[in-house]
Amino acid sequence: MEVRNCRKCGRIFNYISGMPICPICKEENEKKFHEVKEYIRENHKATIPQICEDCGVDRNQVYHWIREERLVFADDSPVGINCEKCGASIKTGRFCEKCKADMANHLQESIAKPKPLQEARKKQVSSKEKMRFLDH
Repeated sequence: MEVRNCRKCGRIFNYISGMPICPICKEENEKKFHEVKEYIRENHKATIPQICEDCGVDRNQVYHWIREERLVFADDSPVGINCEKCGASIKTGRFCEKCKADMANHLQESIAKPKPLQEARKKQVSSKEKMRFLDH
C-alpha cells in the first residue's frame, strides 16, 4: 500500500487505486454525483453551467462523469461534448458510435488470426540433412 495526501482535502490516506482522494472525499463525491444525476433527471434541458451552479459541482467533475459514461443526457438536451477522435457531438462517453466501431474493427484486424492449416508438405530429407553418429 502507498500513503498519499488527498488531492481535495490534503488528508493522509492509504492509496490503493483510482483517483488519489481519501475515502471521505470519495463518499462526498458520490453524494454529489447522485445529486447531479437527480438534478439532470428533473431538469433535462439544463446546461452544464446551470448544473454546476445549482448543484455546487466543479465543471471538470461534471465532464469527468460524462466521459466515464456515468452521466448520460437525453437527445433533446442542449448538453453535448465532442468526440475525441472526429469532433462529432455526443451525449456521453469519449467517442461517437462510428469511431467506436472503427476502433473495434482496427483492433480486430490487428489481432493475429489463425491461418488455415495447410497440408503438411512432406519434405524429402537428403543425405546431407540426416543426423550422423560416430562409432567409438
